[in-house]
Amino acid sequence: MSITLVVVDDQATIREALAVMLDLDADVDVVGTASNGAQAVAVVAEHRPDVVLMDLNMPVMDGVEATGRIRQANPDVKVVVLTTFDDDESILAALQAGASGYLTKEADRATILQAVRTASFGQAVLAPEVQLRLLALATRTGRAADPAGGPMVTLTAREQEILRLIGEGLRNPEIAADLVISEATVKTHINNLFAKAGLHSRADAVRYALGVPGPGAPPARGKQAGANLRTPRR
Repeated sequence: MSITLVVVDDQATIREALAVMLDLDADVDVVGTASNGAQAVAVVAEHRPDVVLMDLNMPVMDGVEATGRIRQANPDVKVVVLTTFDDDESILAALQAGASGYLTKEADRATILQAVRTASFGQAVLAPEVQLRLLALATRTGRAADPAGGPMVTLTAREQEILRLIGEGLRNPEIAADLVISEATVKTHINNLFAKAGLHSRADAVRYALGVPGPGAPPARGKQAGANLRTPRR
């Protein structure tokens, strides 16, 4: 079954090129396009795609606001940002609005397709340079360990290690290899930390690890900066 996709970009040449390029893939069906955030909200309401590929800097309504509105009205629709901007403010705003992924327009076709597929499964996807910026920001600035601003949960050292590796974008086999444990053990720890922290997906876990509030979350209260990210590897 194809992944249905809406492409949003205010530049017609880029929007059309992306739509044609991605629609050529057997796994992807581009069901609509939009030139600004307001159009994106309307197109998504009409087609209910699996994934939206979203630009940020657009007229009428920008990509951050559009992402928030789409995610609030259609929680099952995943948004992957594709933009020229990789500054901290843009990245955090998009993730807080509910984006499941963040790529820059330097990404090639294979990377974009993989991001669309990954997002359709409810998993987070961040460009390597974006991950590095967020991890540096979490260490540098006092982002809260609990992005929802709720009570601090107590994770074991191993759960903190696994959460940090999820935040770095590692998959279960890679985490197992990194920590020299079985994949079954990794899954058990992930289930436990998801239950403790009230997480529902790896996208939630990435936001939690980076101290980024999810859509609709209240501002985080001040706590130890990057607390979930600094557990040393064993």
